[in-house]
Amino acid sequence: MAKLSRREARKVRHQRLRQRVIGTPERPRLNVYRSLNHIHAQIIDDSIGHTLVSASSVEPELRAKLGSTGNKEAAKEIGRVIAERAIEKGIKQVVFDRGGCIYHGRIASLADGAREGGLEF
Repeated sequence: MAKLSRREARKVRHQRLRQRVIGTPERPRLNVYRSLNHIHAQIIDDSIGHTLVSASSVEPELRAKLGSTGNKEAAKEIGRVIAERAIEKGIKQVVFDRGGCIYHGRIASLADGAREGGLEF
């Protein structure tokens, strides 16, 4: 059996995770995507397939405020912003979808920022 690349292994882990983590109207899914330079977060209701809230380090106003967009401080700020936007829409509880990445570094910082912002996982 051929060895999987890091990207392929992450995709396999994410598919396995998505079998258990499903967003509902009462408790939507907080999805995280991490690239080398940026981090993106979305709150998704899987029953209708719509993104309810999103935040990203690519957004011009956040990018100007952050300075560097690929570090843990930026991830924590994105977590706070997504929590603030979610609470404005009436979303308090979410399930966390780490996207197949290890719960460490920027992923954990985003989760901590979202918890500080008022979201419950």
